[in-house]
Amino acid sequence: MYITKLALAVIFLVFSTEIASSETINIEHQYIRVSSHMAKSGAAFMHIMNIGDEDDKLIAVVTDIANMPELHTHIMKDGIAKMREVEGGFEIPAGGMTLLERGAMHIMLMGLTRSLAQGDTVIMTLVFEKAGEITIDIPVDNER
Repeated sequence: MYITKLALAVIFLVFSTEIASSETINIEHQYIRVSSHMAKSGAAFMHIMNIGDEDDKLIAVVTDIANMPELHTHIMKDGIAKMREVEGGFEIPAGGMTLLERGAMHIMLMGLTRSLAQGDTVIMTLVFEKAGEITIDIPVDNER
Protein backbone atom coordinates (compact mmCIF):
# COMPACT_ATOMS: atom_id res chain seq x y z
CA MET A 1 0.00 0.00 0.00
CA TYR A 2 2.83 2.42 0.85
CA ILE A 3 4.50 1.76 -2.52
CA THR A 4 1.24 2.53 -4.37
CA LYS A 5 0.77 5.83 -2.55
CA LEU A 6 4.40 6.74 -3.14
CA ALA A 7 4.13 5.88 -6.83
CA LEU A 8 0.98 7.98 -7.19
CA ALA A 9 2.64 10.91 -5.44
CA VAL A 10 5.65 10.72 -7.79
CA ILE A 11 3.38 10.52 -10.86
CA PHE A 12 1.40 13.54 -9.64
CA LEU A 13 4.57 15.59 -9.12
CA VAL A 14 5.96 14.69 -12.55
CA PHE A 15 2.79 15.63 -14.41
CA SER A 16 1.83 18.62 -12.25
CA THR A 17 4.91 20.55 -13.36
CA GLU A 18 3.49 20.69 -16.89
CA ILE A 19 -0.07 21.71 -15.97
CA ALA A 20 -1.34 24.89 -14.32
CA SER A 21 -4.97 25.54 -13.56
CA SER A 22 -7.67 27.51 -11.84
CA GLU A 23 -11.23 26.32 -11.22
CA THR A 24 -12.12 26.83 -14.89
CA ILE A 25 -8.86 27.24 -16.85
CA ASN A 26 -6.19 24.59 -17.44
CA ILE A 27 -2.89 25.41 -19.12
CA GLU A 28 -0.74 22.67 -20.63
CA HIS A 29 2.22 22.18 -22.96
CA GLN A 30 3.65 25.63 -22.28
CA TYR A 31 7.08 26.57 -23.59
CA ILE A 32 9.11 29.58 -24.72
CA ARG A 33 11.32 29.83 -27.80
CA VAL A 34 14.11 32.31 -28.45
CA SER A 35 16.30 32.48 -31.55
CA SER A 36 19.52 32.58 -29.52
CA HIS A 37 20.72 33.24 -25.98
CA MET A 38 21.40 36.85 -27.07
CA ALA A 39 17.89 37.41 -28.50
CA LYS A 40 16.01 40.58 -27.54
CA SER A 41 12.62 38.90 -28.02
CA GLY A 42 10.98 35.51 -27.76
CA ALA A 43 7.55 33.92 -27.81
CA ALA A 44 5.50 31.73 -25.49
CA PHE A 45 3.15 28.98 -26.64
CA MET A 46 0.64 26.79 -24.78
CA HIS A 47 -2.74 25.09 -24.80
CA ILE A 48 -5.44 26.87 -22.77
CA MET A 49 -8.53 24.81 -21.89
CA ASN A 50 -11.71 26.32 -20.47
CA ILE A 51 -13.49 23.62 -18.46
CA GLY A 52 -16.07 26.11 -17.21
CA ASP A 53 -19.57 26.88 -18.42
CA GLU A 54 -18.80 30.47 -19.52
CA ASP A 55 -16.54 31.86 -22.20
CA ASP A 56 -13.44 33.57 -20.86
CA LYS A 57 -10.68 35.66 -22.35
CA LEU A 58 -6.91 35.92 -21.83
CA ILE A 59 -6.52 39.70 -21.57
CA ALA A 60 -2.96 40.31 -20.34
CA VAL A 61 0.38 38.79 -19.42
CA VAL A 62 2.71 39.88 -16.62
CA THR A 63 6.34 38.76 -16.41
CA ASP A 64 9.64 40.28 -15.38
CA ILE A 65 11.42 38.56 -18.28
CA ALA A 66 10.18 41.07 -20.90
CA ASN A 67 9.60 44.80 -20.95
CA MET A 68 6.66 44.36 -23.33
CA PRO A 69 4.78 41.05 -23.18
CA GLU A 70 1.93 41.22 -25.70
CA LEU A 71 -0.78 38.96 -27.06
CA HIS A 72 0.01 38.52 -30.77
CA THR A 73 -1.19 36.77 -33.88
CA HIS A 74 -0.09 36.53 -37.51
CA ILE A 75 -2.11 38.16 -40.27
CA MET A 76 -1.62 37.95 -44.01
CA LYS A 77 -1.28 41.33 -45.71
CA ASP A 78 -0.34 41.59 -49.37
CA GLY A 79 0.79 37.97 -49.30
CA ILE A 80 3.13 38.55 -46.36
CA ALA A 81 2.61 37.16 -42.83
CA LYS A 82 2.95 39.89 -40.23
CA MET A 83 2.69 39.79 -36.45
CA ARG A 84 0.15 42.06 -34.81
CA GLU A 85 -0.95 42.70 -31.25
CA VAL A 86 -4.45 41.37 -30.54
CA GLU A 87 -6.50 44.12 -28.95
CA GLY A 88 -8.95 42.79 -26.36
CA GLY A 89 -7.28 39.42 -25.83
CA PHE A 90 -7.74 35.78 -26.84
CA GLU A 91 -11.17 34.17 -26.57
CA ILE A 92 -11.23 30.93 -24.55
CA PRO A 93 -14.63 29.31 -25.31
CA ALA A 94 -16.55 27.44 -22.60
CA GLY A 95 -15.77 23.74 -22.84
CA GLY A 96 -13.17 24.49 -25.50
CA MET A 97 -9.49 25.07 -26.07
CA THR A 98 -7.41 27.89 -27.52
CA LEU A 99 -4.00 26.99 -28.90
CA LEU A 100 -1.14 29.46 -28.74
CA GLU A 101 1.27 28.11 -31.32
CA ARG A 102 3.96 29.08 -33.80
CA GLY A 103 2.61 30.92 -36.83
CA ALA A 104 -0.65 31.79 -35.05
CA MET A 105 -1.72 33.27 -31.71
CA HIS A 106 1.13 33.52 -29.20
CA ILE A 107 2.55 35.62 -26.39
CA MET A 108 5.27 37.89 -27.76
CA LEU A 109 8.05 38.73 -25.30
CA MET A 110 9.69 41.92 -26.51
CA GLY A 111 12.60 43.57 -24.75
CA LEU A 112 13.90 40.53 -22.88
CA THR A 113 15.43 41.59 -19.58
CA ARG A 114 17.95 38.74 -19.53
CA SER A 115 19.25 36.07 -21.85
CA LEU A 116 17.33 32.80 -22.05
CA ALA A 117 18.88 29.42 -22.77
CA GLN A 118 17.53 25.94 -23.35
CA GLY A 119 16.21 24.53 -20.06
CA ASP A 120 15.72 27.88 -18.28
CA THR A 121 12.37 28.44 -16.58
CA VAL A 122 10.35 31.67 -16.73
CA ILE A 123 7.56 32.67 -14.37
CA MET A 124 4.59 34.29 -16.08
CA THR A 125 1.18 35.40 -14.84
CA LEU A 126 -1.71 35.09 -17.28
CA VAL A 127 -4.62 37.42 -16.59
CA PHE A 128 -8.09 36.19 -17.57
CA GLU A 129 -11.23 38.28 -17.71
CA LYS A 130 -13.20 35.87 -15.46
CA ALA A 131 -10.75 33.31 -14.05
CA GLY A 132 -8.39 36.02 -12.80
CA GLU A 133 -4.64 35.51 -12.53
CA ILE A 134 -2.88 32.18 -13.08
CA THR A 135 0.87 32.07 -12.50
CA ILE A 136 2.77 29.40 -14.43
CA ASP A 137 6.33 28.20 -14.91
CA ILE A 138 7.33 27.99 -18.55
CA PRO A 139 10.44 26.14 -19.71
CA VAL A 140 12.59 27.50 -22.51
CA ASP A 141 12.54 24.82 -25.20
CA ASN A 142 14.12 25.79 -28.50
CA GLU A 143 13.88 22.24 -29.82
CA ARG A 144 10.09 22.16 -30.28
